[in-house]
Amino acid sequence: MSYTAADFFSDSDVYGQYGIAMATVSDQRVGKAELSRELGVSHATAVVVGTIIGSGIFLVPAEMMQAVGSARLVYLAWIVGGLLSFFGALTYAELGAMKPYAGGEYVYVRDAYGPMAGFLYGWTWFVIAKPGSIATVVTGLVRILGTFSVFSFFSVKIISSPLAVTWGQLVAIAAAVLISFLNYIGIKKAGEFQLVFTLLKVAIILGIVVICFGGFGVAGRGWANFATSFSGAKAGMAGFMAALVAALWAYDGWNDLNMVAGEIKRPERSIPIALIAGVAIVGLLYVLVNAGVQYVMPASAIAASARPASDAVAAVMGHMGASIVSFGMAISMLVTLNGTIMSGARVPFAMARDRYFFRQLADVHPRFHTPSAAIVVQAVLSIALLLVGENFRQLFSLTIFAEWLFYMIAGSTVFVFRRREPQAARPYRMWGYPAVPALFVITSAVLLYYTFTENLVNSAVGVAVILAGVPIFLYFARKREKS
Repeated sequence: MSYTAADFFSDSDVYGQYGIAMATVSDQRVGKAELSRELGVSHATAVVVGTIIGSGIFLVPAEMMQAVGSARLVYLAWIVGGLLSFFGALTYAELGAMKPYAGGEYVYVRDAYGPMAGFLYGWTWFVIAKPGSIATVVTGLVRILGTFSVFSFFSVKIISSPLAVTWGQLVAIAAAVLISFLNYIGIKKAGEFQLVFTLLKVAIILGIVVICFGGFGVAGRGWANFATSFSGAKAGMAGFMAALVAALWAYDGWNDLNMVAGEIKRPERSIPIALIAGVAIVGLLYVLVNAGVQYVMPASAIAASARPASDAVAAVMGHMGASIVSFGMAISMLVTLNGTIMSGARVPFAMARDRYFFRQLADVHPRFHTPSAAIVVQAVLSIALLLVGENFRQLFSLTIFAEWLFYMIAGSTVFVFRRREPQAARPYRMWGYPAVPALFVITSAVLLYYTFTENLVNSAVGVAVILAGVPIFLYFARKREKS
């Protein structure tokens, strides 16, 4: 049996100094396989860009227009959401460069507020948030593919008892297994996939923008659309907050990079560059797409559209245009899936390394140097949610409150580390401290309140899911002490 610094110390300050870093050194001495740093700055940037851009940009313009009713306020929501995400990225850039270990937010929360707080974060992400995200992405991917006539059989049931399973569910499961396998056989392979397909995704998005602005002769097209409005909007502060939440949902995913910090080359340099550049690139692409859609369609048409980007391109190119957008959405979601699977497995791995979770989840594949057991279990949980069918959507919605709660908590740790460890090495010191992280934390708190009050039942159940981890943590803590 190998021992690490964490076996002899339990104080959170000691975790901050040693933690996973010391566990890594100890395991290397006894010949155990370790995670390898194989992701360069281009791969890291692709993780940020590729994971953020999913289906949101193609769909949320309608929701945002329904909320605020004018192009001006829609753009204000995009800009505010982009700035808040950028402030979060700056905060995480300092944290990631300071603590470049697998697990990301789990490490920050653990080191700042103790093992139980870190465990509750990891527990929520492992049990529901990440498997739910994976299930949501692959389900969305199948629905997009289902718009092509060749895949119309996706809705046909394969079996009806004891669970109703369709061909679409089977394809969704296959996609989750395939991308999980890609991550299983090496972080470099998954990183190369992320880079290549993120570049393809960006090219498709830019192509959509060019098509929208280049559609000469299309009726109703032009700059005058930017002055139109939708009279049925929710409007007011409630409407703007709804649009902002939609924008932030579209920006969500930039924090995933920090979870794979233990496999990034020169993390003190690569993490800040990737986070800052990645969020900036996404913000620019989002504004361009929204501008292209608005150029082709008036506000009322955007608000009434289920797929604004698809309808805008279809107005210019016909059915072929809609197919191009659907293909772009499918590619986009496939890349998001890869980033989600890649990042999610590192959280239970880090918890297990601290011996606060099942020991097997800390295993590293001797050949591929990946958290193989954690990837497999994450895939199994995702498949279980997919087999449940539509019910997993309600389960996943329970974690929305938890997500914003942990964003707020993880962001606040930068204040703890600045105060507690003023002399610690900080390869990157964020711009605008303390105002920038304070704005991010305050905004997270406001959105947390908004999310909670808008959906009391699901938010309350989300809190219950988090608290359900307390007895499980105590079990592993006692087991850890005995060993």
